[in-house]
Amino acid sequence: MKWTDINDIAIELDEAHPDVDPQYVRFTDLHDWVCELAGFDDDPNHSNEKILEAIQMAWIEERD
Repeated sequence: MKWTDINDIAIELDEAHPDVDPQYVRFTDLHDWVCELAGFDDDPNHSNEKILEAIQMAWIEERD
């Protein structure tokens, strides 16, 4: 997965962190968790606030 695979990342995060409310995740933690996903193979430095916000919003939608 790459940073642009927003929906795939959201699904993987939801499976990896079922007890976490994505609405309250700090971007620093979100960044770390994305980088730790098994299928993630993009440069950790290629993320930004806009990408992290999109991932967070997709994760919230996935949870609903």
